[in-house]
Amino acid sequence: MKKSLSMLFALTLAFPLAAFAQGTLKVGTVDMQRAFKEYNKTKDAEVKINDAKNAARKEYDDRAEDYKKALDEINNLNKQLESPALSADKKTQTAKDRDDKIAKIKNMEREISDFRQTRERQLQEQLMRMREGIVKEITDVVMEKVKANNLDLVFDKSGMSINGVPVLLYSHDNIDFTNDVIAVLNKPGRAAASTAKASTSPSVTPARATKP
Repeated sequence: MKKSLSMLFALTLAFPLAAFAQGTLKVGTVDMQRAFKEYNKTKDAEVKINDAKNAARKEYDDRAEDYKKALDEINNLNKQLESPALSADKKTQTAKDRDDKIAKIKNMEREISDFRQTRERQLQEQLMRMREGIVKEITDVVMEKVKANNLDLVFDKSGMSINGVPVLLYSHDNIDFTNDVIAVLNKPGRAAASTAKASTSPSVTPARATKP
């Protein structure tokens, strides 16, 4: 989110040079990063991501525990094979059991590695979908404010240049409408209404409907 919100949100509906020269250009500012953090859906998304991470971690730990047990069994069989009192037939059978477990544990290693890589990719994709969906919602509300107030330019106060310097060095507080954006986003019933609208829209495919 930091990377995506560090870009300048310059929403230009019109930029007449004559109006600029006459000082009638209407400019507004919004703190997109703050709006993102204070949007209730962001907090809900963080809970979902954390739950998914915890579930993946538990499954990984369970697999790792099974792997450790299998490794202990192999080590015990190796100790038995070192015993001089072990009969030839028993040694042959024990060696076979050990080799079977070694083959099994190699498969477990591959499965654990594949599981970790797959879960990491899935969590990253889920996080990006949630971020993109939330940023779009915030931008849509900003655009509603832009149209309602007939603004010519809107700057993101949280935007940073490639040199690490704030893009917007100064602005009057009275042109900032971040609080209005947050109020609209967190309006009671808004999230439910948006979800219902998305689910009933015939133009939305199932894949897109699942995006936050």
